[in-house]
Amino acid sequence: MTTVSTPKRLGFFSRLLDQADAAERYRLVTAQIAHAEHCGFDSAWIAQHHFHEAEGGLPAPFVFLAHVAAATSRIRLGTGIVTLPLELPIRVAEDAAVMDLMSGGRLEVGVGPGGNLTAFTAFGFDSKDRHTLMNRNLDLLRTAWSGGVLPGGDRLYPMPNGLVDRIWQATFSVDGARRAGAAGDGLMMSRTQPRPADAPDAALADIQNPMIDAYLEALPKGCAPRILASRTVFVTDDHKDARRFAETGLLTLLNKRADAGIQVAHGSVDDLIKAFDVHLGTPAEVIASLQADDTLRRATELTVQVHSIDPPHPFILRSIELMAEKVAPALGWVRDNTAGVRRVA
Repeated sequence: MTTVSTPKRLGFFSRLLDQADAAERYRLVTAQIAHAEHCGFDSAWIAQHHFHEAEGGLPAPFVFLAHVAAATSRIRLGTGIVTLPLELPIRVAEDAAVMDLMSGGRLEVGVGPGGNLTAFTAFGFDSKDRHTLMNRNLDLLRTAWSGGVLPGGDRLYPMPNGLVDRIWQATFSVDGARRAGAAGDGLMMSRTQPRPADAPDAALADIQNPMIDAYLEALPKGCAPRILASRTVFVTDDHKDARRFAETGLLTLLNKRADAGIQVAHGSVDDLIKAFDVHLGTPAEVIASLQADDTLRRATELTVQVHSIDPPHPFILRSIELMAEKVAPALGWVRDNTAGVRRVA
């Protein structure tokens, strides 16, 4: 098993699911990202979702990130992800280029094939074609950001500086990780994944370490690995608060999946915490939990989110603080005071 020894970054991720209307969701997550910057986080990531309010609160990620860029000064801003098969790739290239320039080169662009299959029908596509569309659109996006000639003979304007080197591919599979590596892109791994039928009790690392192996093997020589591991992390001062919100949030998730006809895990709150790969509790409890996650020793970026606990806004802010003040330093995260950036040694 290959070990990655490149510097790590700490990120905050949101699907914009605060219990409020859309405008208030956007206001709250802007405040959360600004707070993450104040606490020293290196990056902030937001997801794109179409239509389904309960699954994701944001269809227009570049519009939102442009607003966040104006409210921050240092923190890197990323999409996790843009559903690229549903987009006109040249428009993505243009919007991202403008946003990157206006933010001072802080944009990171995560892309993926998408999981909301009904959205494909609304956009006039067949979900069966999503991987073909993804590959075609990503090739065109890469050409545009590399200064290449586009169909019709035009070139992108404005031309971003180095944005082509800040593409990330999200995947659940070894083959997807291998494609990301071969392209020299970053690899984005999910906070949780379904377990194989023949290994229902497998650890998340058992699924994601082979993905990292494939990614590193395919990575071109001399290309620095970029491996983002997203994790559900909810840190509280009081263990009882963590349990209380976990019981509410995870049972809500369970019911949503059951209503959608998705087979779900059953059992106690502890069983659900394990099934959904949640790290929660006091700083000491979260430190121990994260240290047991073997994948994180190989990731170049740990990005934390509170989904699917989804506690109220003040608890999210406090979780961000505790992550920066107590949990991340115990994992080796130290502040580079000269650059205003915190990294893992």
